[in-house]
Amino acid sequence: MAGKAKKKSSNKNSKSKKSAAAERGVIDNIWGIVFIIIGIFLIAAVSFHAAGEFGNVLGDFLKGIFGHVGVILPIYLIAFGIVLIANKAVEITKLSISMCFVILIMLCLLNSGRFIPQNGMVFEVSEFYKNGVSLNGGGVIGMSIDMFLVKYIGRVGLYGISIAVILICGMLVVNTPLSRAYSSYKQKKLDKQAEIKAKRAEEMAIHQMELETREKERAKYLKEQEKLKKERLRYEKAKYKEELYATPELLFETDKMRIDRNPDNISQNPNEQHFVSMMKDDSMFEQREQREPEPVPMVKTFGLEEERKSEYGFGLDDVPDDVPKEDYHANADTDSEFAPCDTHAKAEEEPVKISNKEAREAKLDLTDFANTSKPIQYKKPSISLLRSVRNTTNPAQVNAELKSKAALLENTLQNFKVDAKVVEVTQGPAVTRYEIQPNTGVKVNSIKALADDIALNLRAKSIRIEAPIPGKAAVGIEVENEKINMVTLREIIDSNEFKQAKSKISFAVGRDISGKSIVADLKSMPHLLIAGSTGSGKSVCINSIITSILYKANPDEVKLVLIDPKVVELGNYNGIPHLLIPVVTEPTKAAAALNWAVAEMTDRYKKFAETGVRDLESYNNHIKAQDENAEKMPQVVIIIDELADLMMAAPSQVEDSICRLAQMARAAGMHLIVATQRPSVDIITGVIKANIPSRIAFAVSSQFDSRTILDMSGAEKLVGKGDMLFNPLGMGKPVRVQGCFVSDEEVHNIIEFVKSQAEEVEYSGEVIESIEKGNISTSKADDVDELLEEAIECVVSAGQASVSMLQRRFRIGYNRAARIVDEMEARGIVSAQDGARPRQVLLSEEELSEMKEKLDEE
Repeated sequence: MAGKAKKKSSNKNSKSKKSAAAERGVIDNIWGIVFIIIGIFLIAAVSFHAAGEFGNVLGDFLKGIFGHVGVILPIYLIAFGIVLIANKAVEITKLSISMCFVILIMLCLLNSGRFIPQNGMVFEVSEFYKNGVSLNGGGVIGMSIDMFLVKYIGRVGLYGISIAVILICGMLVVNTPLSRAYSSYKQKKLDKQAEIKAKRAEEMAIHQMELETREKERAKYLKEQEKLKKERLRYEKAKYKEELYATPELLFETDKMRIDRNPDNISQNPNEQHFVSMMKDDSMFEQREQREPEPVPMVKTFGLEEERKSEYGFGLDDVPDDVPKEDYHANADTDSEFAPCDTHAKAEEEPVKISNKEAREAKLDLTDFANTSKPIQYKKPSISLLRSVRNTTNPAQVNAELKSKAALLENTLQNFKVDAKVVEVTQGPAVTRYEIQPNTGVKVNSIKALADDIALNLRAKSIRIEAPIPGKAAVGIEVENEKINMVTLREIIDSNEFKQAKSKISFAVGRDISGKSIVADLKSMPHLLIAGSTGSGKSVCINSIITSILYKANPDEVKLVLIDPKVVELGNYNGIPHLLIPVVTEPTKAAAALNWAVAEMTDRYKKFAETGVRDLESYNNHIKAQDENAEKMPQVVIIIDELADLMMAAPSQVEDSICRLAQMARAAGMHLIVATQRPSVDIITGVIKANIPSRIAFAVSSQFDSRTILDMSGAEKLVGKGDMLFNPLGMGKPVRVQGCFVSDEEVHNIIEFVKSQAEEVEYSGEVIESIEKGNISTSKADDVDELLEEAIECVVSAGQASVSMLQRRFRIGYNRAARIVDEMEARGIVSAQDGARPRQVLLSEEELSEMKEKLDEE
């Protein structure tokens, strides 16, 4: 009974507590609404003076007491009401209420401080009240306290104390230190960022799943379509064979159909209609309908015995595949009309037999490439495909600026005790050169040492000092122009220098400081090295060279081999008739292409020796004198647009090929252009530099890179955007040139124009096959140790294999011997390692000899 009484009393207590809490919540909500209404009423009274007579008086009272801060008291009431309605969302204590009131007083002090003069003022409460009502003072409370504080601690002390008290009270109100508040804010920010990242990752995952699903559905659809297409084609062929050779009567009908091709007659016979529709729909006959008519030879008629021997029953071995369909009715007694059912089979050519090894290596499909390119009537691109840019500078203004800078330069030199005068000023597209003539006794090095001071006084971005100028008794100070004038490719190609250049491999370079068009002849260089940092103009220079060749030479006069390991730079040139092979993008194939170039050079020299000539021009003149219809041997320009990638793939092979070409290929009419954006000594090696004397240096980051390219400093002072130092063969010092600019749109228009002249570009299949096989053999040779074959013979004859035995026998290191043993294990020649015991040889001498014979046969 006592337990039940206790339970009843506890239930009553909990119910009474719940009811008391509910009543307190209702009361808090009522008070909250009252406080909010009072706060809004006071805001209307203080701020807008729109609360009636009583409200306006109350508002003036608040402003008189608190000044501008009087509006904060109503805000306090509204905030207090919201807290009460929120049902203890924030705990309200007497301490927090008192701290809020202290904060209000401190705000009054901060506001009143600006109205108190530094030397103090007379204490008059009525005056303080009036000024507070009119908002010309800080109110009675703020002015009364500030009058003493300003007098003793000044405004700085007043503001410091007030702000410190506000921060302390704020921490007591929220009961949180500043460090924790900052950490909480930072954590919330991080959580929000993590939430955003997670949401993005989720969206990306969903998008990726959708893409994968679509791709799978598309692949499945294409596979089904291909399967349906094959089944339909197989069905039509089988049906066609069945109908064609089912009965002799059908053969008679087809002979009848051969005699008369009139569409009116054909439409009368349903069997003939079916056969003609088969001819029109079957893709096997599409190639035959495009051939031009030729005389039809007499074709042997074949019978049922020969039909069984043929795969399709059409006698492909007896009928040439070039019989035109227009002449099928020439002989009604023959079955020549039906002979070429499969145009993919060529009866006149026997398949070339190759070994298994060659079949594995010849991975490149050469069906799209012919051994010789068709001669086309090449029409050179119009100059209108290139754009021109007008110079909008004011000559008078430019001359005035140049004179003022020349005078400033002379004064600068005089300030540093250098007696020199400006004798000539030449403004180029990118830089202006001031030619200074020093007086007797002035050292040239004293001018070069003032480079930084001259740049400072002239407010120049960068300067370059050429001391002395070649061929002149003057020192050149090159100052970057504020605005770089663009030199377009059209200006150079349309110039007399380019038009009068006789060489087919002349190309536009740009304009020098004096404004002269610079046109170079690759034949006299004979090879060119182009280097510079990323974005300095190297790729534009290569495009200018190729475009110049397209404007200058026919496809049968100059052939191009483009090597682009970066894939995106030269790929758009695929399809132009000047290309000997498609653009090479794989580094390993590029090395094989260079090997082919060396072999081609050697072959050309053999032909020169046979005819008794010394160079390509003499050879072409010789064969032209022998036979006017003989094809000339074209010049070959090999362009490599990133040497660094090739040097990483096959450094020794690439370096050897480049050196051999650079040393000997000039007379053979083969020229090399090598470009790189990594002008370091491991890429541009000393051997390459020694054999490529002509250089173009664009802007680089350091003096070391400049010395790597030019063997001298100076390229680090270039301004970029096509600014270059051009140093061809035979020139003592490089010339500063602003390279010509050609946009991607212009290049695209020229390529499309050139492509349109050749319906189908046919590359040299022999070259492609040579490169492909050379690539595969090279890659295989790089993986196999040269001592492997001898090591196999050694272990087979000895009957056992170990690393130490190979070390002693071949005098090699442990690592190399271990790799050879591992390779023999992989090939199944020796057994796996079994502790300290020597490996067993799994191959006998007879089996090894048999393997060698098979390999020799292949």
